[in-house]
Amino acid sequence: MHHLIGDIHGHATELEALLRKLGYHDTEGYFRHPTHTVIFVGDYIDRGPEIPRTLEMVKAMVDNGSAVALMGNHEFNAICFNETLEDGGYLRPHLIKNFKQHAETLLQFQNRQQEYDDYIEWFKQLPLFYESQDFRVVHASWHAASIEHLRGVLDDGKLTDEVLKDIEDPTSPTLDAIEKVLKGLELPLPTDAHFHDKDGQVRHHIRYKWWLDPVGRSFDELSVLPDLGLAHLPYPADWSTEFYETEERPVFCGHYWLRGQPVLQTTNVCCLDYSVAKQGKLVSYRYEGELALTGGRLVW
Repeated sequence: MHHLIGDIHGHATELEALLRKLGYHDTEGYFRHPTHTVIFVGDYIDRGPEIPRTLEMVKAMVDNGSAVALMGNHEFNAICFNETLEDGGYLRPHLIKNFKQHAETLLQFQNRQQEYDDYIEWFKQLPLFYESQDFRVVHASWHAASIEHLRGVLDDGKLTDEVLKDIEDPTSPTLDAIEKVLKGLELPLPTDAHFHDKDGQVRHHIRYKWWLDPVGRSFDELSVLPDLGLAHLPYPADWSTEFYETEERPVFCGHYWLRGQPVLQTTNVCCLDYSVAKQGKLVSYRYEGELALTGGRLVW
């Protein structure tokens, strides 16, 4: 059986407290549980105050078989930030906004370059999704078409040198699939509709709740970010209605910076990111093989 744990973002103290609350002990130099293992949903780095210690804890658990660690978009971004192009530059451009996102990690590994480089290589070994006969785990969204594409090009769910070369092309279908599973799904707004994000930028797409049937809902209801001023705008009746059906296996994700009291999204979808890096909660779900998830198994 498993404990699923949400985005950590360098908050090792909170991770240790949660593991101990769940019954894990580190008597052998890594945290282990007598009957359960952890599946981490990704985003171990950036933002928080204890990034090297977080990575040390997570990697030690993976190396000793007490955890599986998936890739988050922050690990993917870090790989691309360090991946050089043949004609110069990096796969993730060294723009100010990209430095800003990765700044805490870089600063905390100052004078520890080899250790940082080793973790970048370790990130490349992290699978982008996990699936068993009973449940699924992915960082941002279980998008069936993207998962199916990635099964055909990844090595057991992991990046390869060939994939990293291929995604230098910004139109690559593989890059599109990676971004859908690690960064979430977006919906375009109907013609001329828009909103302003927290930085004042005009946006014509929303990152949406892929687990909801969009029929009869407004774009405000479908948006992961609340209160965008789109409650007056209904989802068009003639648009596609693809979403994660309630008959599908339970799926766990992170990524979405939820706030407040942890709750299930549906009876088979559980987002575990409750913004620990913004004074929120580090959240876990105790999974025992049930078909219908229950909020009573959420722990933080």
